[in-house]
Amino acid sequence: MPSPFPGMNPYLEQPSVWEDFHMAFATEIRESLSAQVRPSFFVKLEERVFIHEPSSEERRKLHGKPDVALFKASSTHRPSVATVDPALNQIKSIMATLPDIDIERHAVIEIRDRQDRQLVTMIEVLSPSNKRYGPDREQYLMKRSTMMFSTASIVEIDLLRGGPRLPLNDLPSCDYCVTVFRKSNAPKIEAWPIGLRDPLPNIPIPLKGDFPDATLDLIAIIHRVYDAAGYEDYLYESQPEPPLEGADLEWAQTFIRS
Repeated sequence: MPSPFPGMNPYLEQPSVWEDFHMAFATEIRESLSAQVRPSFFVKLEERVFIHEPSSEERRKLHGKPDVALFKASSTHRPSVATVDPALNQIKSIMATLPDIDIERHAVIEIRDRQDRQLVTMIEVLSPSNKRYGPDREQYLMKRSTMMFSTASIVEIDLLRGGPRLPLNDLPSCDYCVTVFRKSNAPKIEAWPIGLRDPLPNIPIPLKGDFPDATLDLIAIIHRVYDAAGYEDYLYESQPEPPLEGADLEWAQTFIRS
């Protein structure tokens, strides 16, 4: 059964679901594009791993996240003090603990030229680490700025309501956003600001030279991922993050009930 929402399903934004959806969504994008761009180009997935020590607030938000490794110390644990065993005249070992570590895996889709292997288009499905303020966001923005001086095109797909939007002049307020940067249009970027209740657009994926654009049908990809993962069996037992409120919550519940 496809997702009941006409656009992005906000219940997919739960921390316990998002990473699974993100990886499956990226895989479906690769399959959709491969069928359109072969044999002149090939599409591949690149995995990036973000590792950082989360704050206490982030630890609470990461509860239930499936692919985050968190090593927690006991709240009653006290640091051990090294002592010497007088019989052996050796320092005794102590029990130490690992710090809390957040490991987030992020898939990036690349379209490359079959002949020279050069990057033609990079497609980023943004993750929370791209959006929240900190070193991961800064690293991504630096990479994005550098790529805008290359010959490659950049497509960003932001299907997360949470977190500050990546900087883009003249972008109206929106819940989700898709942008396409073509070298021929620099410094302009084509953008699709999307509301919670809006259908998702079909977006063009630039190639190179005289090759026509490929196309991504975002809602069709979401439907395939939703159906294959069986999300309907458990997705609606929890609230989205950030939570829906007021009229938006009532609107969403009409789709769930139906």
